[in-house]
Amino acid sequence: MNPIHVYNVVPRLPEPLRCLQDLAYNLRWTWDHQTVDLFRRLDNLLWNESGRNPVKMLGLIPQAKLEAAARDRAFLATMTRVWEDYRMYMAGKDTWYENPPEKPKALLIAYFSAEFGMSETLPIYSGGLGILAGDHLKSASDMGLPLVGVGLLYQKGYFRQYLNNEGWQQELYPINDFYHIPIRTERDAQGELVRVEVQMNGKPVWARVWRAQVGRVPLYLLDTNIPQNEPADRDITDELYGGDAETRIKQEIVLGIGGMKALAALGKAPTVCHMNEGHAAFLALEWIRMLMSSTGATFAEAREAASVGSVFTTHTPVPAGIDKFDVSLVERYLGSVFRALGLTTAEFLNLGRAPGGHIDSSEPLNMAILAIRLSERCNGVSRLHASVSREMWRGLWPGISAEEVPICSITNGVHPASWVSKDMNGLYDTYLGPHWSEQASDPGVWSRINDIPAEELWRTHERRRERVVAFARRRLREQLQARGAANYELVEAAEALDPTALTIGFARRSATYKRGALLFRDPDRLIHILENRDRPVQLVMAGKAHPKDMAGKEIIRKIIQIIKDKKLRRRIVFIEDYDSAVARSMVQGVDLWLNTPRRPLEACGTSGMKAAVNAVLNMSTRDGWWDEAVREGAGWTIGNAETYTNEDLQDEIESKVIYDLLEKEVVPLFYERGSDRVPRGWTDMMRKAQQSLIPFFNSQRMVQDYFTMFYAPATENHLHLISDGLKASKELAQWRAHMTRHWPSVRVIEVDGDRSVEAPIGAKFKINAKIFLGEINPRDVRIEVYEGSLDEDGHITNARTTLMTPVGLENQHGTFEFTGEIELSTTGLRGFSLRILPNHPDLVMPFQRGLIAWA
Repeated sequence: MNPIHVYNVVPRLPEPLRCLQDLAYNLRWTWDHQTVDLFRRLDNLLWNESGRNPVKMLGLIPQAKLEAAARDRAFLATMTRVWEDYRMYMAGKDTWYENPPEKPKALLIAYFSAEFGMSETLPIYSGGLGILAGDHLKSASDMGLPLVGVGLLYQKGYFRQYLNNEGWQQELYPINDFYHIPIRTERDAQGELVRVEVQMNGKPVWARVWRAQVGRVPLYLLDTNIPQNEPADRDITDELYGGDAETRIKQEIVLGIGGMKALAALGKAPTVCHMNEGHAAFLALEWIRMLMSSTGATFAEAREAASVGSVFTTHTPVPAGIDKFDVSLVERYLGSVFRALGLTTAEFLNLGRAPGGHIDSSEPLNMAILAIRLSERCNGVSRLHASVSREMWRGLWPGISAEEVPICSITNGVHPASWVSKDMNGLYDTYLGPHWSEQASDPGVWSRINDIPAEELWRTHERRRERVVAFARRRLREQLQARGAANYELVEAAEALDPTALTIGFARRSATYKRGALLFRDPDRLIHILENRDRPVQLVMAGKAHPKDMAGKEIIRKIIQIIKDKKLRRRIVFIEDYDSAVARSMVQGVDLWLNTPRRPLEACGTSGMKAAVNAVLNMSTRDGWWDEAVREGAGWTIGNAETYTNEDLQDEIESKVIYDLLEKEVVPLFYERGSDRVPRGWTDMMRKAQQSLIPFFNSQRMVQDYFTMFYAPATENHLHLISDGLKASKELAQWRAHMTRHWPSVRVIEVDGDRSVEAPIGAKFKINAKIFLGEINPRDVRIEVYEGSLDEDGHITNARTTLMTPVGLENQHGTFEFTGEIELSTTGLRGFSLRILPNHPDLVMPFQRGLIAWA
């Protein structure tokens, strides 16, 4: 029987406790230990039973207990302190954004992502991409940055994992109860629910807008499970990364196009749109459409204004990881969209296809290419990943070397306050100052680590290890009970792990390139390390495989079988259902964080950064963030970035390196104690890691980099191009059309100058050139000398460019003379060439549209 009226029942809080509602609905509590302690004090048992969800907890707590708390003067005094601290935070005074370098006159950043990981209470994330997005929002909040998040609200979210007796991963998809998690529906000025419409397959699909408040930052989440939609369309936002390609394209239309419409419905006009991965690339189409609609501009004219305000962050180091959609799906679900923009099917598809070669009508639309083409600024998430990305996407910029491909690096970071343990946080408050987390990127703050006595640092860490052991035992017991284990197994679970033993943590998405089973390659040698009576070692592990990734599931099964067959349950615990709660417990309490990706397939990885915030040491291959994080005395590195063609050989060699490092360096250092039982060598490494890693590998520094390199200049560019009814944007589009039309005739006619075959270092070469520009004005081009050393194939590498200047501007039938000079500052075999590039004051990236001519 369907209801004739629907209503939401909310807790009846006594008047003195009303502020608890606001505290519960603002996800700031996910990084504020005081607020969590307040809810724990209200009812610690119910806090844990509710899954550490204050909204759900307030809905379950007995009214009598609330009334008693309202009369408890000690509780009210604590609540008042927490509330005042919250109010001061939300007021946003003395934030970083009040005095940043080159602050734009107006700025609103819209950060789009398919997943956001703020807390396990809001399960709309699967792994690192979502956690990174959540940390981005949290740091933007701390810094007072004008930013909003845009994502999808999944009815089931990502799956819950459990293992059967054989170790095979099984999946559960519990339904999220939106009315018991910290989100609220958005309403307009008339109190009506905010809904937006997107066209799909010739019909409207509606999405309701919810808001999760992340400190000062609102996160808007779209949900299609509403009565206005047909049953199939209500399921669009059912599962994160679930379904087939048809489901994915519909989700990405809702995210990109629906997300932009939601911002417009809420009265928010972004100056920057940040696409966190290619899932959100369709937002550019809607932004262009909105500009066309409001100004009468053409697609080309509106594209200029939208693309200068668009930022694309790629996280994928292999082409296979990119979403691609067949032509039939694109036609069905986006045909009306691109036709409204004045584009043919071929014109639209070519925005998401690589240039050159044979491109037939069946080549799919590549979402990363679409995002790159519609964004003037693009980055990878570590230095190594940016290098890999430049090589991977160099075909989009024919005529330039991989090192010049305009994909820069902004290395990921983590939000320290979200990942630091309460114990370590207290230590930091005492020795670094109570505002250390707001100054996380200041090396001067971390220099005070040396003020912490080794004994105090070690005792604090030992408490965390005891807690992770207790956590692992409890979860192991729950897992065994769920499988119907015998009573003796439950007794054994209570004695698993040793609170004093060297504890290694490994928790990853179970993908083959992460090599979760590498440590188990030689089980006998591993057992020898683990079972050393005087110097025992133990492992705490966790990880999920994508439901369709059978190879990833096999890795988990293999690990579980080895644990069972070798009777290692006392030394190895695999924690099921890896989520942010499991991750926090592990990175806060283990001694060593192990990371074994196959270089260069890890774009960045951030779990090791979270471990470092808690003074946990890292051991990793030189991939992702660790490739630039290697510091002497701050952790251990597996190998030295060697390249292998035989993966089995690589695994054999690198597994032995791990065993050697453990046996010869890690274990001896951990167990080398003085009379006070403190491992001085180990604590010295802990402090070195904190001092050298945390100031850089944090999300405050990361967001500052995005602001300085992307957000601020993109805002200035965008506001300039949209002023006066897109006047500058229209002029730029007309200029670009003129350049594109006449570029094929541009060429270098003659190069003259010093042609010595040998010259001393420090000598200068003068170069003259005649350039045919035809109908193009010489002010509209850059003539560059491209000079560098020669590789074994005779190609110029490590090049530097020198601008040539015109010798007068007389037009000799379209031919102009230019001159330049290069200084020979490096010995060896070198060479130069000349190239011609477009030049315009409003051009952000001269390479973007492929206009380049070489001598």
